[in-house]
Amino acid sequence: PLIPKPIEVNYRACTIPYRFPSDNPKIATPTEISWINVFANSIPSFKKRAESDTTVSDAPARAQQFAERYGGILEDWKKDPESHGGPPDGVSLGRAREHLLRELGFMDIFKKVKDEENAKAISLFPEVVSLSDAIEDEGERLENLVRGMFAGNIFDLGSAQLAEVFSRDGLSFLATSQNLVPRPWVIDDLDSFQSNWFKNRWKKAVIFVDNSGADIILGILPFAREMLRRGMQVVLAANDLPAINDVTYTELTEILSQLNDEDGQLIGVDTSKLLVANSGNDLAVIDLSRVSQELADISADADLVIIEGMGRGIETNLYAQFKCDSLKIGMVKHIEVAEFLGGRLYDCVFKYNEVQS
Repeated sequence: PLIPKPIEVNYRACTIPYRFPSDNPKIATPTEISWINVFANSIPSFKKRAESDTTVSDAPARAQQFAERYGGILEDWKKDPESHGGPPDGVSLGRAREHLLRELGFMDIFKKVKDEENAKAISLFPEVVSLSDAIEDEGERLENLVRGMFAGNIFDLGSAQLAEVFSRDGLSFLATSQNLVPRPWVIDDLDSFQSNWFKNRWKKAVIFVDNSGADIILGILPFAREMLRRGMQVVLAANDLPAINDVTYTELTEILSQLNDEDGQLIGVDTSKLLVANSGNDLAVIDLSRVSQELADISADADLVIIEGMGRGIETNLYAQFKCDSLKIGMVKHIEVAEFLGGRLYDCVFKYNEVQS
């Protein structure tokens, strides 16, 4: 409801155009090929996760099937862009992968690593919040919370490089938040967002969340808690079904039940104005023209939309316009995205659009 009508004219989910009307429909463009390769490069790490999924009988054989069939679909797209229902884009490449995993019986190949990371992050939550609360200057505290969102967002097993770093070293949240690339970031609207933050411009925010672990627990929740503290209503919109290591609606409800005390407080802040909504999504990116009825109803009167993460906030929806203010925030974790934006790998995007009321 927050996308201006008519939606088909005013909204396109995918940010990076893989092809233009003048391109030959029968020949894959260089951009299509480079993105097909990004998805192909992630096959070994997905196969490895699938092989060790104890919930699936004959997992190794099915994982091999996944690798071969998904690899085959990607090769088909390279040979003929129209081979699987039309030219590939960021939504269809991810959809083909997730649907194939489910078809082969793999419902959540990242479940084990998500549970481990959630447990770790829950134990760090009080420390992260108390460090934030100790910052007296409001502007400094906001910037610290924003840095926390970027640091949390690096836990992303959809990036082949990061999946490798993660399995080797793990990732330290506090060290990462200190070592972000310096400002100005590749898109840096923090100053104008901050001035409206001081004016208490918003009453209700909808936040589309991203990954499990540090991302949601140490990045988003401290930021959402600060909004609640300022009297705002906050809706956290999470996936219906698993995709990569993204947090689902059910998992997020469980995380909050572990963090809230018996009085419904999140370390001293009342959570009665905090809602968790099922976005109806089953991918690591999101097409906002197709969300659940529940989320559409809850968000109709929101005056701030926040979309977090590279998949939802950069690869899709970076240029999406809304009837209200919006913020797209995420870390750049693919070199192809960095090149498109003219930035660096692990650069940060903080894109704020203010709507004149």
